[in-house]
Amino acid sequence: MNLLTFDLNLMRVLDALLREGSTVRAGQRIGLSQPAVSAALGRLRLVLGDELFLRRGQGLEPTDYARSIEIPLREALDNIEALFARPKQFDPMVATTDFKISGSDFFAELLMPRLADQVFKRAPGIRVQLLDLVPDNYVETLERYEVDIALIPDRPVPDWVEKQPVFWSNFSVIARQRHPRLKLAGLKPGDVIPIDLFCDLGHILFSPEGKLRAMGDKALDGIGRERRVVMTMPVFSGVYRSVSESDLIALLPHQLARWIAPKVGLSIYKAPIPITPVQLTMVWHKRSTAAPDHRWLRELIAETLAPLNEGQPSLAV
Repeated sequence: MNLLTFDLNLMRVLDALLREGSTVRAGQRIGLSQPAVSAALGRLRLVLGDELFLRRGQGLEPTDYARSIEIPLREALDNIEALFARPKQFDPMVATTDFKISGSDFFAELLMPRLADQVFKRAPGIRVQLLDLVPDNYVETLERYEVDIALIPDRPVPDWVEKQPVFWSNFSVIARQRHPRLKLAGLKPGDVIPIDLFCDLGHILFSPEGKLRAMGDKALDGIGRERRVVMTMPVFSGVYRSVSESDLIALLPHQLARWIAPKVGLSIYKAPIPITPVQLTMVWHKRSTAAPDHRWLRELIAETLAPLNEGQPSLAV
């Protein structure tokens, strides 16, 4: 049989005939006239190469072949109906879905612990994994089903990707407590670091790709200055731990700086120049937009990250 030319509606007619044993009742069952059912039966006989039904009194008796396909046909139709049925209401308490989220270790610190608590309470059967974010590869991971959601700075996305803003982040300068040059300059945590000192101190830059420039450098370009980037790190934890054990400084998202500073012995200062805040977004493949379990997780992530939002001020911290 060539499915390219086979009318799949004939499956419904055959199923109705097997159930009812009458062209009249079969038509009533599926909303067709008796002549239309008879015509469909003729086409089925031609395509399948079998009589399918023999007249017996006022009814139809299926042939052995028709009887042999009755149950598999019904199962196939049930599977098709289930395939196109609207998703059932999602109950997180009994769900057992696995999800993969792609994001930097910023989210390991500020999302996953809170998310773990909420998932455990609301959906104990759901498993969530955080994968390292590869910024230039997030599209491919979404398309290949390797990642369900990516958390990235806002950027243009393909037509098949959906995105939702989750929060704005400003930047702070971090330095180890009692940093000798900052102390010598008479600076206290929360003060603005003078531009000359800011540019002269060695900087550690967060860059998964190993780039030597970022948003801080673009801001300095605007006033004709540049800083000394002496090290890059692919993870934020490497940045702030290296700063805590050296005389280097770094620009860090303010939320992360505020969270981690007391834990690793850091002080927080203000940059001497305005740095454009970053809008973080949640992105996913459009094929998952209407899935109840995926929508539930997106809403939970947005709810968990909402307290981090700092708005979009005209100047950096």
